[in-house]
Amino acid sequence: MRWALVKVALAVTTMVVVAFAVPLGLVVKELARDRAYSNAERQAATIGPVLAITTDRTQLERAVASAETGPGGRIGVHVPASGRNGPAEIGARRAAEADVAAAVKLGRASISPVRGGSALLQPTAVASGIAVVEVFVPDAALTNGVTTAWVVLAGVGLALVIGSVAVADRLGTRMVRPAQRLAGAAHDLGRGKLGVRVQEDGPKELRLAASAFNSMADQVVQLLANERELAADLSHRLRTPLTVLRLNAASLGDAPAAEQTRAAVAQLEREVDQIIRTAREQKAQNPQTAAAAGCDAAEVIRERMGFWSALAEDEGRTVRIAGADRPVRVPVARPELAAALDAMLGNVFRHTPEGTAFAVDVHNADEAVIVLVSDAGPGIADPDAALRRGHGGGGEGSTGLGLDIVRRLAESTGGDVRLGRSVLGGTEVRVWLALDDRRARQGGRRGHRLRRTLGRRRRAARTGS
Repeated sequence: MRWALVKVALAVTTMVVVAFAVPLGLVVKELARDRAYSNAERQAATIGPVLAITTDRTQLERAVASAETGPGGRIGVHVPASGRNGPAEIGARRAAEADVAAAVKLGRASISPVRGGSALLQPTAVASGIAVVEVFVPDAALTNGVTTAWVVLAGVGLALVIGSVAVADRLGTRMVRPAQRLAGAAHDLGRGKLGVRVQEDGPKELRLAASAFNSMADQVVQLLANERELAADLSHRLRTPLTVLRLNAASLGDAPAAEQTRAAVAQLEREVDQIIRTAREQKAQNPQTAAAAGCDAAEVIRERMGFWSALAEDEGRTVRIAGADRPVRVPVARPELAAALDAMLGNVFRHTPEGTAFAVDVHNADEAVIVLVSDAGPGIADPDAALRRGHGGGGEGSTGLGLDIVRRLAESTGGDVRLGRSVLGGTEVRVWLALDDRRARQGGRRGHRLRRTLGRRRRAARTGS
């Protein structure tokens, strides 16, 4: 916008300067020409009274000498013949005889071109006929002062152009800076800096926009605060039924199922406490810090499989783990990865019959870590709907948020989630955790090669089975 205003001011001012300066320069040139010929006419007029009285050569030479107002040799008198005296030429003569004769015949002043300038021919009646007074006007006299006037006009025009550009630049700066601050604040707010506000200055429209932005930011902060309070309150309400569950679990005895129940209740209490603490925090967590810390995916998988293996044993399920025997670092926080694994494994237990086998595989590549959860169940009829938040279709007791949690975890690293048919015949949930978020966003060719390699491995596994 700033440079656009400068260009518009430059174009408009230049057109105005040209529209006025060029005609004015031509007028100055014409005035200089008229001034030179007016001076020549005044000099010729001083000779007229002398010619009316006498045509004596001596008297005329004195009149010519007194009429010279500049360098000599510019005035000449052409006297016609009278009686015994022939035509006389007094002073300098530059005009041709034909031009002098034409001036006599015309009977009024005329101008004829001569070498180095022009000659003003002024006819004057004398006793013997018509005499002609010739006044030489050099070219320098015709343009006297024109160059100086043009330089002054050019300087004034240039000053006007520079002044208009400077004013437009200041005006553009006054308009652009508030807009830049508003855009920067919008970017900061999008990155999670909720305390950013915009100074309300500049033109009226930008002040209104800044005021609206500040009001919007205040509303966003208030909405987030209300959401945190609501999450904390709802989580706090869960403590009462959890207390009842813990007391009931304590009376179940020492059976393995009782120990598992007490462990699950304890973990649920820890999760609820974590939700309350997180909701009460006034500053939003920095996701880049958690991503930089990361966790060992293999260790988390072994831990969660140890938790779910007891239930799998009770239901007669066959469990297989592959690729979790060595460290596999992923750029996600440990609690988030554990929650995603619990969501996927919970779906296996919830949506497949007892005795259905399942497997967890980990594949570590240069740019991604792929976690596969496969089962031998009936599969998912509509994979796209299962990945949409709240559309899991899991029936009673299902919120449809499990796979959405997994999807958001994968997308936080630049990866994704895919549902397909597993080598066991049921559902396969493939979670791609990108190790380099920048390359994942660019969709590099290596990511596509990784997907094709994984597909070939799955097809080979089906053939082998």
